[in-house]
Amino acid sequence: RSATVAPEEAATAFDLKEYLETKRVNVEKALDESLVVTCPEVKTITESMKYSLNAGGKRVRPIMCIAACEMFGGTEEMAMPTAVALEMIHTMSLVHDDLPAMDDDDLRRGVPTNHVKYGEDIAILAGDALLSTAFEHCATYTKGVPAERVVEVLRRLGESVGAVGLAGGQVMDLQCEGKEGVTLQQLQWIHAHKTAALLKVAVTSGAILAGASPEEVKACETYALDVGLAFQVADDILDVTASTEELGKTAGKDEAVDKTTYVKLIGLEESKIEARRLVDDAVKALSPFGEKAAPLIGIADYIVARKN
Repeated sequence: RSATVAPEEAATAFDLKEYLETKRVNVEKALDESLVVTCPEVKTITESMKYSLNAGGKRVRPIMCIAACEMFGGTEEMAMPTAVALEMIHTMSLVHDDLPAMDDDDLRRGVPTNHVKYGEDIAILAGDALLSTAFEHCATYTKGVPAERVVEVLRRLGESVGAVGLAGGQVMDLQCEGKEGVTLQQLQWIHAHKTAALLKVAVTSGAILAGASPEEVKACETYALDVGLAFQVADDILDVTASTEELGKTAGKDEAVDKTTYVKLIGLEESKIEARRLVDDAVKALSPFGEKAAPLIGIADYIVARKN
């Protein structure tokens, strides 16, 4: 897949705003249709799951999955069940992150958090159900894709949320709260697993579904790791520069609980430089794919320029 168009030029000519909105609308429709009350007994848990799943958000992960699939000649239809699964997993992580035993937050995406509305017990179970339903949805509704590709996607989804993924990153993050002497290397490990792992599986799953080669999948992994770390650096910057209203969640929370952040370790200005460097490296990883990479390149730039 050689290309004559430089990735930076492709991204410049590309209308990211229109692309994100079109894909977001399609993802929202699929998410809304993914959870249905099948009998009175499951009404409460299904409503709790839908409350957080349909609470809005940028839908970056599902859109990245679709963009990667299309970059290698696949279709949105082919990627959508995995895209929905990714958002279910991401939503589970938010529901559990907000619990009193974890980050203890009352606001998410501008509305009361799940445990505030439904209680801690229901919120925990809704998160559990979102996680398991993610795998069920991906396995049930992915059509027109060889079985071995679907199995590999399911394997990667499982890995991304386990001990060497989201859960392990969250544990390390909790252990480093208020701790002296946390290093930049430890912080990068946290976010390579807590934040970047899900972005990595989003991009690589889309590529795998479309039949990308191992080398192409590796390039996607490099891109996603850099974008995932840039995403977290940007989050740390926004926590000290944006308001609660802009963020849709409690601003200044990291400092209040003495969380280790990029801003705390290297300062605000250096954090901005680091975010830009990571995005530049991510863009370079996609250079073999030319103009087909424009959506993913645009998303990388958007991640460091966003306001919430």
